[in-house]
Amino acid sequence: MRAPRERTAAVLPVKRFSAAKKRLDGDISDGTRRALAEAMVTDVLIALRRSKLVDEVLVVSGEHTAVALAAGYDAAAVVDDPDDAGHSSAAVRGVQAALERGATRVLLVPGDCPALDPVEVDALLERAESGPDVLVVPDRHGSGTNALVLTPPDVIRPAFGPGSRERHQQLAAEAGAACDVVEVHTLGLDVDTLDDLEALRGALDDFRGGASHTRGLLARVGRVGGR
Repeated sequence: MRAPRERTAAVLPVKRFSAAKKRLDGDISDGTRRALAEAMVTDVLIALRRSKLVDEVLVVSGEHTAVALAAGYDAAAVVDDPDDAGHSSAAVRGVQAALERGATRVLLVPGDCPALDPVEVDALLERAESGPDVLVVPDRHGSGTNALVLTPPDVIRPAFGPGSRERHQQLAAEAGAACDVVEVHTLGLDVDTLDDLEALRGALDDFRGGASHTRGLLARVGRVGGR
């Protein structure tokens, strides 16, 4: 039987900002793309800090600015990611660090879901307390994975990328782990393409609070045409 209250570490992999959001090349300038990546990570860190059920945040990155942001927004530790080999590789590094720090559950979240609502984060973690070993949060298209909750942290090896929702479900089945797919609105709003960016802009127009850095950046982009 599980302990009544798991110790939860949120793991936040962050790519180098110069390499982030390359699919937006041609739609917005390099400077705006880097600024967008930084703004989104900042808003995710703020949301995680406001969650009542996240015990600590681990940032996995080789990006110097992300390291500074982690310190500024009370992340417990930064895990170096010198190779910047991708989201799955960074997530594995973060899971290992979380285990070494005594975490019994991890929440893997991306740095490009700035609308993240701490109330929804807590609801997701409360659901994990009821039993599923693996919770898969799909992207807004339904085929990718935007977040994972793993209890224990190494119950499966994260494998993000195209088609990862089904892949994570299969990995859970192979591990004999209970698995649920949970749609979390504010975790579905990641940004890879211009369409994603416009979907995020529309969502932010529909509700108040949160994502203040990204809101400000998008307001400036709207005025200057992204250049």
